Amino acid sequence: MAPSGFILLDKAAGETSFKALFPLKRVFCTKRVGHAGTLDLRASGLIIAATGRATRLLPYVEAKDKCYTFRLHLGYETDTLEWDGDVVEQGPACAVNRTALESVLPQFTGDIDQVPPRYCAVKIDGRRASDWAERGKDFEMKPRRIHIESLKVVGEGGVTEGCSGKEFATFDIECVCSKGTYVRALGRDIARALGTCGCVSQIRRHRIGKVSVESAVRGEDLTREHLKSVEQVLDFPVVKLDADQMAVIRKGNWVPWREAIEGVEKQQGRGDDCERLVFAADANGNVLSVCRYEPGRICPKIYLGEDE
Repeated sequence: MAPSGFILLDKAAGETSFKALFPLKRVFCTKRVGHAGTLDLRASGLIIAATGRATRLLPYVEAKDKCYTFRLHLGYETDTLEWDGDVVEQGPACAVNRTALESVLPQFTGDIDQVPPRYCAVKIDGRRASDWAERGKDFEMKPRRIHIESLKVVGEGGVTEGCSGKEFATFDIECVCSKGTYVRALGRDIARALGTCGCVSQIRRHRIGKVSVESAVRGEDLTREHLKSVEQVLDFPVVKLDADQMAVIRKGNWVPWREAIEGVEKQQGRGDDCERLVFAADANGNVLSVCRYEPGRICPKIYLGEDE
């Protein structure tokens, strides 16, 4: 049986998220792999992948907030909202300074509605929106509710020269946001709030939840030693159960629990992510299940141990 756990990958720009998983299949000799949170082709940074039974936990990883940096190009917008796409609109080129940029960022924090880019993986009539866009089909992207925890300008900004010879202002921005956020669309909307248009480049994901890209490995350097346990990636509290209690959990039944669980009350989420979750471990500390904590009891959700 293939080992079960998480792998922290640093995806290179120009590599698809799907292709980034190829080294996992080779190193761990399994097809049972997956990842949480697709990165755009030109984006780089952290992908949390899983192998074996840990793939069942990927939805919890994907629900975590992410931290990105990106470069905002002001003065022109492209069809893909990436800096090198086909230009579809031009606006004031260098009329924006850092003070003006910082003044509009607060309107994009908190819960906001965002219209995804036309070139994205959102399904429209059974196909990706990007497939329809490439075919020239006319369709409408519906807004989606997302959450932006924070936005800040990094550095002083700069100027780049476009293909038309004009100079365009650029700024690097750091964003902490929820799942479902499109950084390219965020750049577009920030530019419009400034009275111009814009697109982005150099998108990099630095963090998912508590996990940083600094702990990640490039695919070509991956070995079995890079496998992480589930509790190293997901910060659920761990409760130890005796053999009888674990047998009950294994059968899908709840067990009584009267003791306080440190950290469980601090869990926060939005919408369906508000459950108070814990890892259930055996007497040796081996995590065998994800459970939902309710006052007075622990209820099983996902069993991770081997079936008997």
